[in-house]
Parts: sequence; C-alpha cells; structure tokens
Amino acid sequence: MTAVAGDHAFSPTIRTQDLAAHVQTLASDAFGGRAPGSDGEGKTVDYIRSQFARIGLQPGNGASWFQTVPMLETSTKPPVVMHVTAGSTRQDLAYGDDMLVWTRSGRSHVSLAESPLVFVGYGVNAPERGWNDYSNLDVRGKTVVMLVNDPGFHANDPALFDGKRMTLYGRWTYKFEEAARQGAAAALIIHDDRGASYGWNVVRNSFSGARYDLRPGDDAAPRLTAQGWLTEPAATALFKAAGLNLATLRAAANLRGFKPIPLNASLSLELDSTIEAKSSCNVLGLLPGTANADEAIVYMAHWDHLGTHPQEPGDNIYNGAVDNATGVSALLELAEAFAAAHPRPRRSVLFLAVTLEESGLLGSSYYVAHPVIPLAKTAGVINLDAPMPIGRAHDSTVVGKGNSQLEELLQSALDQQGRRMVGEDDVTAGYYFRSDHFSFARAGVPALYLDSGTDLIDGGTAAGKAALRDYGEHRYHKPGDHYDPAHWNFEGIVEDVQALYSVGATLANSGQWPDWREGSPFKAARDAMRPPRLPVPAARQPSPPRQPPK
Repeated sequence: MTAVAGDHAFSPTIRTQDLAAHVQTLASDAFGGRAPGSDGEGKTVDYIRSQFARIGLQPGNGASWFQTVPMLETSTKPPVVMHVTAGSTRQDLAYGDDMLVWTRSGRSHVSLAESPLVFVGYGVNAPERGWNDYSNLDVRGKTVVMLVNDPGFHANDPALFDGKRMTLYGRWTYKFEEAARQGAAAALIIHDDRGASYGWNVVRNSFSGARYDLRPGDDAAPRLTAQGWLTEPAATALFKAAGLNLATLRAAANLRGFKPIPLNASLSLELDSTIEAKSSCNVLGLLPGTANADEAIVYMAHWDHLGTHPQEPGDNIYNGAVDNATGVSALLELAEAFAAAHPRPRRSVLFLAVTLEESGLLGSSYYVAHPVIPLAKTAGVINLDAPMPIGRAHDSTVVGKGNSQLEELLQSALDQQGRRMVGEDDVTAGYYFRSDHFSFARAGVPALYLDSGTDLIDGGTAAGKAALRDYGEHRYHKPGDHYDPAHWNFEGIVEDVQALYSVGATLANSGQWPDWREGSPFKAARDAMRPPRLPVPAARQPSPPRQPPK
C-alpha cells in the first residue's frame, strides 16, 4: 500500500500543511507524472483510496472504491509520413515541427492517399446561430482544414458568436467531432497562439505521447480516420502552394455566409500506431446522507497528468504539481472536513477523482454515462482543477460566470470571507469546456468551476496576473510543473476550499435544486430530467473551522 504522506498528522480542519503533504506525495517523481495505465496510476489511485478510507468514507461504487474505465492506448510509431501535393509542388510535413496527427479509429495502420483538402473556416455547424461552415458540402473521403477558436475571435466582433469569449464551437474537441459527423476522412486544425490560448509547445507536449480514448463501443459518436494540428507557418505554406492566402481566408471565414473553399490540393498520410486495450480507474469515496441518501452533491478532481516522456533528455517527468495534484489535495481536504462534520449531511456527498482528463475528459465522460447516483438526483457538481498556490486574494474566479444558480451560493460564502466573485480574465481560452465539470454540464447537471483569484492581498492584480502568466509560459504541461515548497503559498487555496465547502454544505442540508440560468445551452437537458424550479435564494452555512492566522 502506498504510504500515507509519510508520518504527517492530518487534521479535519482545511489547512495549508495538509494540502502541502498531499501535493508533495502526488507530485513526487516516484509517481512518474501519474499517466493513466502506468505504474504511476497504481500508486496514485491507491493513495487516493487509502486517504478516503483513512478519512472514513465508504467505497463509492457499491463495494468498490474504483470505477473501471476501459480505454485504448494509442502510441504513434515513427516515422509519420505526411505530405501535401498542390499541382507539381509537394510539401513534406515534419511530425512535431510542422504537424501532430493521431488516430482514434483503433486501427494500427492508417493510410490516406491523395485525400482532397477543403478549407471549412472554423468548422462550425450551429443552426441556432444561423451558421454552417459545411453548407452544401460533401466531405466524405476528404480532409478538412479549419481554424482554431470560433467566428468573431480574430475579428474581435461581439456580434459574431460571443466575440472574444470562446463558445463550445471553438474547442478543438468539438471541431473534430463535427468533422466526423460530416463524414470527413481526416481533419487538421491550424494552430495559432492567440486562438488556442497556448503555444505550439503545449500541442506538441500534449499530443505527441501515448493517446488514450474510450473504446469505440463505449462512445457512440463517429470518429475520424485521422486528426491533428498544423503549425501556422506550415498552413501558410500549404495555402500558398495552393495559390491561396491564409490571412485572406481567415478574414473571409469571419463573415456570415462564408462558403467552404476547396484547396486544389491533396493530403497523403501513412500512420502506424501501437494499439493496446487497457483500463484506468476513477476513484470514488462516498459519505452517505442521513436523510436523503439517494440524492448527492459531487466534488471532483482529475488525478491524471502527462506521465514520463523517456525520449526527452533531462527532466522528462511531467509531475503535474499544480495540474492537478493541488486539485486532488483540495478534494481530499474537503472529504476530511465533511467526514468530521456534526451533524452529518442530509444528502450524500460523493468525492470523485477521475482519470483521463488530459485525454479529453474521458474519465468524467465515462462516469456521466455510468453514474453511481443518477444525474437527476445529483444536485450539483463542484470541480477542482489546478488551484494556484499564489496566496490569498481579494477575489475568486468563477470560470464561465453567469451559467448557474450555484454561483448565488458561492457568493454567499465569499461575502462571509469579505471577497468578491469575478469571471475569468481570459474569456478567449474556453476554460469552461476544458475541464471535467463540462462532462456533467452538457448532460444537464449544474456545475461550478472555481479558479484562483488574481487580485492578491500581497501585490494586487499585477502580482496575480504575473504569477498566472509565469505558470502558463514556464510550467503548464511542462516538466517544470513540480512542487516548490520554497515559493508556494497555499493560503489562497485554503480560502477557496473553505468557500466551496460552504456551497456543498448548503446543498447537502437545504434540499435545494439549483438550476441553469435562462439562455444557458445546458438548461434544456436539466429541464428534461427535472422540472424547472423556483430560483434558489442565497443561503448561509457555517464555514469549516479555519486554521489560526500566522
């Protein structure tokens, strides 16, 4: 059994010391970056299970602490041969430098021969917005090329979609799914730093290793033969060879009524992969309710990260200390506080540590398809993903602010702390669609995703934004995301976790059923499973015991 954070003595109080002890263990080199299917998974899920048991939870999946998530591990085998032919010009694309491509088909060999290329703008089909980039287009057997983000982003036009705020249609996962629904053979997204909200190095680090997916039989959505990314320079050269200008077409794609444009070019691909059937685990700990045990509040965090990349020189362990050892640590602290509460909550509280977030929210998607407590009986979901150890803040950030009535409960908790609620500063990145709560949201369950505040007590917004920028540039999805006790400050995470405890305690004891706000794309699914109810009034619940000030 994995050691329980050495000889550390845990407290039911949400404390910086306890958070640090959990992170130090989960982000250690011994856990190897916590890749699903690796030895690091075994250590990770055993650690979480042992903590749940020590805290006094019950197994959350019947008699088991685990929910098996069947998966396919797909590892690309070099060399990957991809070239584009336009007239007499052949452009060979280098794997990693010009493009990344992989398959979700479950086939060990994928071959495309002279698949016609078509530029489909942003690759969006949104009837409710009167927008269809595939209008009157048959893409069967073809490879579609598209822009990242959604219409209006590069034009900065608030009348197009949501302007700079990314919608669901801007996410790369949606674009590949829609291309598959349209019948395309393959799809390539053109990367740009602003549109993606991260650099090419993040794409290379995130997609060049082993890829995990649910088995085709566990996923009813259609899949492409191949999908991937192009660098902007490679795409610019491709369009030039086809006699077109990428900048001109990007501008055209922002205009309502855009029509897809054949590139008079074709793509050929030879892609070999090692396919291995494996499984990973969600870890579930349950605190049964005393009165309404069939109803639940869910706290969740993903335990997985990017593992170890043995082909890389130097430090090649992607420890994922912030992403997401801090989130799992916060989940464990919440479990400890709830288990020690008197009286016990009236509703059940489920603590869910999910796998395969980094592979496309697969563990949470699998749980939503196979819930241990029906979604109609789930009052709300609270997600913990990458809380930042940058100290206390005057504010707290709600990602996707304005979506649900859960925010009213959070506002009450923040009022007690003398803090304010703000929305995310960078609305272009689509963070609401990039973490596990989204699996619940699109199924209709109200979901809250709280991020760290940026108006720091020590240094204000300048210090907060500088810290986030430094993390994004130097540690996000890089080996540098490791535990740094000399510089980390957990006090802001403690306050956020205390506020989220208050939200969950209110839901667990009040019998309220928060809803999505009018206009939310997720409301119809909730209304179908539960009749709409009256608005939820703000409610106050005692916060858990605080650690004494230093």
